Amino acid sequence: MKRRIIKFRCTVYEKKLLIVKAKKAGLSLSEYCRRSAFEDRIVERLSEEQIAVYQMLVKYKINFKRIANMFKKHNPKLANEVLQLAEEIQTHLNSFAE
Repeated sequence: MKRRIIKFRCTVYEKKLLIVKAKKAGLSLSEYCRRSAFEDRIVERLSEEQIAVYQMLVKYKINFKRIANMFKKHNPKLANEVLQLAEEIQTHLNSFAE
């Protein structure tokens, strides 16, 4: 149970900025300040647009792998280049997830 109150002063701009950051992280203002004070990891929530872009990249990666498999016998060089592109997309998706 959280029963103690701690107050601190800030400017109007700082308060608005804290509120925006807390909203992006999906936290209340007090929870955001607590986590910041204790240096806990604060993860920003993804917007609907960012989720749509992430899903689109996953589909592109899958499609490029399929294309690479399709050209594997007829044109191995093209297949390798397409597969490399799919791996680059996967690398980007992995860094995006962290």
